[in-house]
Amino acid sequence: MAVVDLTLEGLVHDLNNVFQTISESAELLEDDPKWEKLAHTLQRSADRGHRIAHSILETNRSPIELAPIIENASQFCQDYLECANRPKLEFSSEIDADFRLKGDAAGWERVFVNLFLNSAQAGAREIRIRAQGNEIVVSDDGPGISLELLPTIFQPRVSTKSIISGLGLYVVQSIVEQNGGFVTAANGPNGGAVFTMSI
Repeated sequence: MAVVDLTLEGLVHDLNNVFQTISESAELLEDDPKWEKLAHTLQRSADRGHRIAHSILETNRSPIELAPIIENASQFCQDYLECANRPKLEFSSEIDADFRLKGDAAGWERVFVNLFLNSAQAGAREIRIRAQGNEIVVSDDGPGISLELLPTIFQPRVSTKSIISGLGLYVVQSIVEQNGGFVTAANGPNGGAVFTMSI
């Protein structure tokens, strides 16, 4: 009898059980006004985990809207920053009404979460997203990228932080390339980092 390899499916199943436990715990906390805000944060994080886990096995790929992805990614970042007692970010976006992405929404959400968190950790307070034609530009008002780091910014383990860091921009590049695009990093003419994704 042939053995079917269900390792990936089993991993997704187990992860979903973890996220379900977090969701149920959040529901219990929600009844207490003291913990209601935290409960909502936990629920959004669990929902994001479900979306990522589901995307691993997703095979039906139809064009997707960018605006809801940006909204989910920015909300997750605000939750993260609040839990870490860091200043929140200001977001502004200019997205063409007919702009669409190929791939899965959870994967693209990971792209923007990583870009937004990188900006916040670098000291940015404002992030701008522009999507027109076949291009998405994410820029911030932070200190920009050091010229020494710029040539290797998308390589794994490249970071100004500890050795366990340095995968965020590698994940960004990997997902963009998996969907047939490419991403570049630069410094803006007036300062700040600029990431351009051609899709």
